[in-house]
Amino acid sequence: MSALRIGVLAYPGCFASEVFGVPDLLTMASHVAGPGRAGYEVSIVSSRRRVTASGGAELAVSPPREADVLVVPGFELAPGLDVDAELAALTPEVAVIRSHAEAGRMVVSICVGAFLLAEAGLLNGRRATTCWLLADELARRCPGADVRPEHLVVTDKGVTTTAAFSAMYDFALGLIREHSGAEVARTTARMALLDDARSSQTPYVDVALLPQPGSDFSRRVMRRLDQNLAERYDLAALSDAFHVSTRTLLRRFADETGQSPLEYLQLSRVRRARHLLETTDRTVAGIATAVGYRDPGTFAALFARHTGRRPRDYRATFRRNAR
Repeated sequence: MSALRIGVLAYPGCFASEVFGVPDLLTMASHVAGPGRAGYEVSIVSSRRRVTASGGAELAVSPPREADVLVVPGFELAPGLDVDAELAALTPEVAVIRSHAEAGRMVVSICVGAFLLAEAGLLNGRRATTCWLLADELARRCPGADVRPEHLVVTDKGVTTTAAFSAMYDFALGLIREHSGAEVARTTARMALLDDARSSQTPYVDVALLPQPGSDFSRRVMRRLDQNLAERYDLAALSDAFHVSTRTLLRRFADETGQSPLEYLQLSRVRRARHLLETTDRTVAGIATAVGYRDPGTFAALFARHTGRRPRDYRATFRRNAR
């Protein structure tokens, strides 16, 4: 098996860590595999002569060349950034991405590098992912894509997209597993202190950082539900509190938020449970009761459905020191 040729596309403002993260892990894998095994030929390429990455880091680059895999790092999507202007300034990079894909070669984006792939037209009719915080924005800008915000890595017809920052390592480990074997990938992950068994970014989602849907009516309903998490869900009583029929409440809430009050309540209960698991020593049964579930098994199943992990597994991963 010959060496796999990897080109990492550098451009102004790209995250320097995402330029070097994959190559560094591939270098480690080559050392693990040892001499005589097919390795990786990595080059940092650009259609520009000089590239200044995020944080003012100057990158040494070479012109785009034929590669088996083109990796597209993300860029800083700061609050207030004009994404249209940012993408318009990266027209040369979009052309390189499109040309590489049209040649039938694999294209991979890291985090918001998916926005560049979308600009190149590669996500239409494909499943894709990106950072959970920006998945809705990607779906809005590229309605032809089937955006899967829960996934860490999505590959569809030669195009791979990954979730935020560290998901580049999930992709790289998968590439190592395919090219160098499962044992090399496993050993590389252990050396780099990486979790090679992750499958979802759902446990990392902080709903408080997401834009809150709805208008004054639905937000008042949300506030009441949030303030009474431990109480039994009673749609009739909730409707009476807002002087509307149950049918009107369900319709208005769904129109404004895209979900039912019960679905919102379940998410809010899970959010509170996550906080308690992270910051307290309370038992899972005690936490279940605190957020409105008498049966710990029912609570655990709901929690796993929304986070991808059972409560005890979640606590083991995300535990913070309790005061």
